This record gives sequence, structure tokens and C-alpha cells, in this order.
Amino acid sequence: MKKLVFIATLMATAFMTSCVSNKEMIYLQGADSIYAKSIAIDKNFQLLIQSDDQLAITISSRDKVLLDQYNNSVLVGSGNSTSNSQSMTTSGVCYFYVYQDGTIDFPIIGKIKAVGLTPEQLSAQIQTQLQKDVKDVQVSTKIMSFKVTVLGDVKSPGTQSYTGQRLTLLEAIGRAGDLNASAIRTNVLVLREENGKRTSYKIDLTKPESVFNSPAYYMQQNDLVIVEGNKSVKVKGSTSYTYLTVTGTLVSMVASVVSLIIALTN
Repeated sequence: MKKLVFIATLMATAFMTSCVSNKEMIYLQGADSIYAKSIAIDKNFQLLIQSDDQLAITISSRDKVLLDQYNNSVLVGSGNSTSNSQSMTTSGVCYFYVYQDGTIDFPIIGKIKAVGLTPEQLSAQIQTQLQKDVKDVQVSTKIMSFKVTVLGDVKSPGTQSYTGQRLTLLEAIGRAGDLNASAIRTNVLVLREENGKRTSYKIDLTKPESVFNSPAYYMQQNDLVIVEGNKSVKVKGSTSYTYLTVTGTLVSMVASVVSLIIALTN
């Protein structure tokens, strides 16, 4: 009888809980030994400009006339001066939309191909054009539309807007509140649209090499991260969940009755 009680209790526990081994929950397993000695970080990361991006392009020069001739309806800060140790510098910030053909419409210069370039490369291209008129001009470009969507078995799914120029997969997951305990960490999917094509990447968050060596480790704008939930965890309200709950309750009742019988017969 005691064996019966023990078996019934184990069955109740198995039905009422969905257990995941601790090993499946730990991120970057073995990273402490892999990186015990410093390993150079791949510096080939480049955030490339895509169609539909919004760009903030800052033009700085001692010559205010330069900003005036390149002024357009979206120029802000024109004529504002900031002092430095050498001279007075005038800066203006233009906001540009990257069209579907991959270009931006820059005042005076005209259409400039932007898609596929890094912000630094586009800045250098524009600066070269402007230096034909003014030698001291400085240009910098920033992508303003850096958005990543994280869906699935995370605490706070949704779209994240990011103001920086570098975001990693782990940072995106962290901004989503981390994965739930029921999430499958060994099969995270990243969908990316680049060069007119949609590409998918699978990442095992428990393996450092899978995470850090993945092309999807550094997020690109408009990336979609999908975290799969463990199938053994039933959805509340579903038929499976109801069956699980009822079965577990019945097993617990049987165990209680058997325990009571043993107590009365002793």
C-alpha cells in the first residue's frame, strides 16, 4: 500500500508540473572556460542602411552660408552655433527618408544612393561632395528607425525602438524582459529582410558559439525574433490544459484516499 501511495504521489507531481532540466535553462553554457583567455571580438559588424529607414544627417561647418544653401523644409538647428576651442561652428541636422529605390533626395546634390552603405560610408560620400564648396565641412549620419520585434514566449513581447547603432540579440531579449521559464532556449528564430530577400537564422542560446558566431547576433533594423514555447506546457483554457488539470486532481484524490485507508487500518 505504501508503494501505491508513493507511485500515486509521483504521478500527481508529474501531471501537475512541467519540469525542465536546469541544463536547458542556462544561457551560454561553458562560456567561462571558453573565454578564460581573451578572444578578439569580431569587429566586422556593420549596420547597413535599408529602404524605409529614417536618417539624421548632421552638417557642421564654420561657414553658415553652407547650411543656408543646403537648407530644406526638414532642416532643424540651422544657424545654431556651438563654440569650441578653435572657432565657432555652425551645425544643422537634416532628416531624410530612404526611398524604395534606395536613395535619399539631398538638397543641391540631388539623389544619393544610400541602401547598402553604412552610416559612415554615406557620411563620407556626402562630405566629399560638399567639400567641393567648403573645405572644413564635417558630416555624420545616424539611423533613427532602429526597431526590433521580439515575439513568443518572453515576458514582454512587442516592438522595441532603439536609439543606438548597435544592438545584440541578447540585449533585445533582455529588453523584452527575458525568456519565460517555459521557453525553448535551444531554438530561437531570427527573421531578417536584407537585399530584397528574407533570411532565417536559428540560435541555441545555451551554446556560446551558436550565439556569438551567428550573423544574427548583431541585430539589424526590423529584425523579428521568435521564441518558441515548450509544447509540454499546456495553454490555460485549452482542452489539453483542462484534461491535465482534471487528471492531476483525480490522481491526487486517489493518493489521499489510499493514505487515509492506510492510516485507518494501522
